[in-house]
Amino acid sequence: MDTIKQLEWRYATKKFDKTKELSASKLNILKQAFNLTATSFGLQTITLVVVTNSDLRERLVEHTYRQSQVLDASHLLVICIKETIDDKDVNDYFDNLRTIRDTSETILSPYRKNLIETMQRMTKDEQQQWSMNQAYIALGNLMTVCAIEGIDSCPMEGFVPSKYDEILNLNERGLKSALLLPVGYRAEDDMFSGFLKVRKKIEDTVFEL
Repeated sequence: MDTIKQLEWRYATKKFDKTKELSASKLNILKQAFNLTATSFGLQTITLVVVTNSDLRERLVEHTYRQSQVLDASHLLVICIKETIDDKDVNDYFDNLRTIRDTSETILSPYRKNLIETMQRMTKDEQQQWSMNQAYIALGNLMTVCAIEGIDSCPMEGFVPSKYDEILNLNERGLKSALLLPVGYRAEDDMFSGFLKVRKKIEDTVFEL
């Protein structure tokens, strides 16, 4: 697989082929890629909601400024953040770490205490902004995996989060919608697929010391 060639192939798909759906195996790759995304402290305060229900997605179009990718794509991925991060979130992480790595609590205890105190010092807004930073990391990771797997995608910030939260009942799960990524396969008549990428020269964006 030529990684650069696939990244050049990728573009923000404006028109999806409604008749083409991701296979279960392709969708599973995206789920796993999301779960393997690097997050600060490994705390994973983000959640991925995979929306396949067409009725739900039709309702969401209105709150995505009429952008049809939300409905026409094979699946709509909604990256969400936790409304609040509490002691249980931290304890669950360290309990899981102890189980998987068989690490002594004597070793983990000071790190557990420090992270609990770090989260407690944050305001709710600060916690959400911190989680939002993790959401962008996940979005970038998913877009790259999509490109490598030959899956089209369209990263989207243009939507009304409060309406998404209401329609998808995210509040009941303590979540807030943050970013969207419709995924599927481009329509043959999407004129944007043939446009050359517009980027600065690499020497203008990268330098070595």
